[in-house]
Amino acid sequence: MNIIDTIEKEQMKKTTPQFSIGDQVDVSVKIVEGDKERIQVFSGVVIARNGGGFKETFTVRRIVQGEGVERVFPIHSPKIADIKVLKSGKVRRAKLYYMRGRTGKGTRLQEKFEKENPKATSEPVTAKKKSEKEKT
Repeated sequence: MNIIDTIEKEQMKKTTPQFSIGDQVDVSVKIVEGDKERIQVFSGVVIARNGGGFKETFTVRRIVQGEGVERVFPIHSPKIADIKVLKSGKVRRAKLYYMRGRTGKGTRLQEKFEKENPKATSEPVTAKKKSEKEKT
């Protein structure tokens, strides 16, 4: 194995957050001001993911006072404290660069909902409904 590969593996985070293109995320970034360190949250929509492995990055876009702001974050950066997924967007593209030309309500994405699997629950759904009907 190459020396560079071993160094990159040491620097990679053990667990990376699961998010995809179109998701509304809160990225907590560590900011150093003088000798103090604080966390600032950058909230927006993930419009792209690039690269792979240690060099993988993602782009987050948000609108601030009518102006579009985009930031590119390395996934394995030690400056990123946390990534929270607020909503999952339903998209059919790998890159959402067309969002740059949209304003107002045109920037909204349809929300993607996860279907609940009735087989995953321990108790059958039909038996539960029958018992509730008998009680009433």
